[in-house]
Amino acid sequence: MRTALVVPAAGRGDRLGASRPKALVPLAGEPLLVHALRRATASDVVDVVVVVAPLGACDEVRSLLSPVVPDVLVVPGGAERQDSVRAGLRALPADVDVVLVHDAARCLTPPDVFTSVVAAVRAGATGVVPVVPVSDTVKRVADRTVLETLDRSELVAVQTPQGFAADVLRAVHEAAVPGAAATDDAGMLEALGHPVRTVPGDERAFKVTRPLDLLLAQALLSSEAP
Repeated sequence: MRTALVVPAAGRGDRLGASRPKALVPLAGEPLLVHALRRATASDVVDVVVVVAPLGACDEVRSLLSPVVPDVLVVPGGAERQDSVRAGLRALPADVDVVLVHDAARCLTPPDVFTSVVAAVRAGATGVVPVVPVSDTVKRVADRTVLETLDRSELVAVQTPQGFAADVLRAVHEAAVPGAAATDDAGMLEALGHPVRTVPGDERAFKVTRPLDLLLAQALLSSEAP
């Protein structure tokens, strides 16, 4: 049996101020997507890679990734993230039994996070997410008024890759309403009563969303250079 990585990479880069899809925004001369896959494949736990590309960009994405993942599968994305993940799942070979879903914008996620997530799924977990503690005070607000301060000792920030038993994730996505917005695959499992376990995440697995995040990623890359 094999482990597959599905990367929904069809999202726009509006908050980055980019004129192209976020996954193709350059970081140190290479797209975020290339950095993300280089680290994912360095884990040695990924057997199959499916990238869900922006409409009309499949050939460009395949060309960009061929030096990193020569046998990458590239399929066109859908209107919402959920549609793109479903498209990626449908492209997987039948012998895949573990699926990782990873955001290209978390381009500096270390290889050992992939290893930990896969190990937890193979140990029997239906769904697994890497998490980091919440350090800020978090308040619930409505109409610009604070309703309560939440106990942050019970809160975590969730990262990717998120890992799943392939048959469960396929079933959850096929049962979902097409076009519905879902920002988190683990949340789809939770909604149907499937347990989701956690493993330690990593601060380097932050999501590049705004220009300041891109600067931080550049600084981290520079610190890694020999």
